[in-house]
Amino acid sequence: MAVREDDRGPVTAQAVSDPDPRRWKALFVLALVQFMIIIDITVVNVALPSIQRSLHFTGSSLAWVVDGYALMAGGLLLFGGRVGDLFGRKRLFLIGTALFAVASFTSGAAQNHTMLVASRFAQGAGEALASPAALALVVLLFTDPGERTRALGIWSGLAGLGGTFGVLISGVIVNFVSWRWIFFVNLPIAVLALILIPGLVSESRAEGTSRRVDIPGAVLVTGGVLALIDGFLAASHHPWGSTAVVWPLVIGIGALLAMVVVEQRTKDPLIPLTFFANRTRVSANLATAVMASGMFGMFFLLTLFLQQILHFSPLKTGLGYAPFGLGMVVGIFASTMLLPRAGARVITTAALVIGGFGMLRLGGVSVHSTYVADLLPTILLLSFGMGAAFPALQIAAMHQVSKENAGLGSAVQNTVLQIGGSLGLAVLVTLALRRASSAIAAGTAPAVAATQGYALAFRGAAFAMLAAAVVAFALVPSRPEATVTERPELSGGALEVERVEAD
Repeated sequence: MAVREDDRGPVTAQAVSDPDPRRWKALFVLALVQFMIIIDITVVNVALPSIQRSLHFTGSSLAWVVDGYALMAGGLLLFGGRVGDLFGRKRLFLIGTALFAVASFTSGAAQNHTMLVASRFAQGAGEALASPAALALVVLLFTDPGERTRALGIWSGLAGLGGTFGVLISGVIVNFVSWRWIFFVNLPIAVLALILIPGLVSESRAEGTSRRVDIPGAVLVTGGVLALIDGFLAASHHPWGSTAVVWPLVIGIGALLAMVVVEQRTKDPLIPLTFFANRTRVSANLATAVMASGMFGMFFLLTLFLQQILHFSPLKTGLGYAPFGLGMVVGIFASTMLLPRAGARVITTAALVIGGFGMLRLGGVSVHSTYVADLLPTILLLSFGMGAAFPALQIAAMHQVSKENAGLGSAVQNTVLQIGGSLGLAVLVTLALRRASSAIAAGTAPAVAATQGYALAFRGAAFAMLAAAVVAFALVPSRPEATVTERPELSGGALEVERVEAD
């Protein structure tokens, strides 16, 4: 049931169903902000070597520039969606966008690595607040199913384009201006949204649902993963048995176990544990986490290899990633066309095998590798495999999900993708740095040693992806039953009553 209030009192159901004349303008602004957010996930990769030189990052601490953002975005995503449902989606979108803008400014103005990492944490928190609220507002603005489908298609298309555009724009900005401007360019978009959205979108919130927010669950999952990442990155330059490694790992595991206990006992859990009773959903989310770890690790380590070993400029590095976007688009298209015939099990398994083979091929890089002969075929294989896997994994992740939990299924997968990528990146960076350090200690030239470390990390990611393919083949059914709701869920539960306040 939907109820809208204005200064004339309650209006009829027919009035509620009338399309909002501001909806397409609002979609443009909301999608532009989402485009900005998605760009910021990938834009930093090409700039990493420049940032490292400018702010004197070590190899392991540099990973926090990527991990800090992804961890906060993933760890607080479900929390942000729930808070927006309860206290107002427009309000939370504006708060999240403002936080993202301020953090973008402080990232660009960072004078040391601590300031930049802290700002990246804040940027991730801003995304976790703004992104779920923006998507919720889009769904509520478009009441006609046909219009809603087109709107969500535009939303998804811009998001996908942002991921590819990020590495290209980063190369141009870093090459011709400064790495600081990859953050400053966010400010005009954020300011535009903060000015326009109050006049384009009415406030909305859920009514008739519990007002409780699972703050302990959000703190434990984010803090637990944060501690694990810190422990793995510490292992890159400390022995595994040292307190700098053991204690963060112990604390991280303890926090995640405590989260399970909390989620079992709370009345309104952040993630109902019964959601993971379905083995298909578990295997799909596991495969998503493994694939994300490979993708995060590939972008991070391959960028360092291109610029530090092959001496690519930032612009050339950005252009070198352009075929990755093309391969992703082709993979997504092929998967979408073949899924009705071949089924999710075949597509997921084949896609992960192709991606794993591409990553394994990347594990053969050397200081004598060339882009066209060695890297381009690998990039195309990886991108096609990952692109083909995404639609199939999304269907499997929604296997037998009830209508009440349809939004939760999508949110869990996005959370797993961000957190899995953060953890995977920490593990792969640790593998690379430990291998490089031992090679240098044995007398190997630094460039050769670093390349050996990158290659080992790529091979580790490849074996993980191939193992995920085996799991997918064993546990994902041929044709999972994905719930399709006329009105997609926005966060954790079904919103039976919507309160929409006219400005």
